[in-house]
Amino acid sequence: MAGRTDEQHRIALFIDFENLVTNTGISSNNFDLQPALDQLLEQGKVVFRRAYCDWSRFADAKVRLHDVGVELVDVPPSTRAGKNSADMRLVIDALELCYAREQIDTFVIGSGDSDFCPLAYKLRENGRTVIGLAVKEASSRMFVNACDQFIYMRPKSRGDKEKEHGGKGHKGDKSDEGRGGKRGGKGGKDEGKGHKGEASGKEGHEGKGGKSKAEVPAIAREVVQSLLRRATGPLNPSLIKETIVRKEPDFDERDHGFSTFARLLEALEQEGLLRRIQQGRQGYVVGPDTDLPVATEGKGGKGRNAKAAAPVEEEDEELESYPDPEDEGL
Repeated sequence: MAGRTDEQHRIALFIDFENLVTNTGISSNNFDLQPALDQLLEQGKVVFRRAYCDWSRFADAKVRLHDVGVELVDVPPSTRAGKNSADMRLVIDALELCYAREQIDTFVIGSGDSDFCPLAYKLRENGRTVIGLAVKEASSRMFVNACDQFIYMRPKSRGDKEKEHGGKGHKGDKSDEGRGGKRGGKGGKDEGKGHKGEASGKEGHEGKGGKSKAEVPAIAREVVQSLLRRATGPLNPSLIKETIVRKEPDFDERDHGFSTFARLLEALEQEGLLRRIQQGRQGYVVGPDTDLPVATEGKGGKGRNAKAAAPVEEEDEELESYPDPEDEGL
């Protein structure tokens, strides 16, 4: 991307703030950018952060945005109806940065508006990766497909709000996982969801948004089968995830009940579509019939993986140094 050779990306974040807090379930007084920012920081350095809107209307969000290092660009209304030109300013600044700062290889557009499709196309033409950021219910499908990746912001659920106030919010998702037997009278509904999760080869994972049914998505099966058919060796799991995201930019394993992508691969392994192996410190994926030692990740994980990886090296050394000792009657 843009001539970069290292793995750490330089990311520019542009936010059309009004678009993210208008009819989205997120208000300016509970707007929380940190979860989305954490996902971006996993991919590289966010070296540019800017949000556009008429800040006289959303003054209660200014402090929280300042706290995460976002520069606020005030765009006062330019018409009698109160409409401003925040989207135009955003587009101009993004293109200017694209041409002036070649080291910035990833652009994040915080909006779900399809008006930003031409910007996404132009940035991609110039070799940049484009990531969309918006609320799912307020995102145009056209804009989602115009991006290389799409991150959904999630309005706070009732359970999250109860936890913040220290009330009865301990009935929320994480406490259910840790102490499933304490749900008493409401257990029937939750237990039903748990059984469905086990039927898919997974325990019911309760993620953001309260979804508990773990179900392998069709896109994951298709990509895994296609890649394994063409593979000439073990596949890195990150390649599988990147391929899925290229086909479905807004893919997120948590939407299907899996807390991590490794959990999704575990479910695919239980379905017999792949095998997970360990080579050194790196885990790989191979076809279900591949003749390689299995080293799947389990609850006790690292110790078992380390033991499973060792025989691979020992067998190679035996074949090189001691040809077939068992055939000689040993």
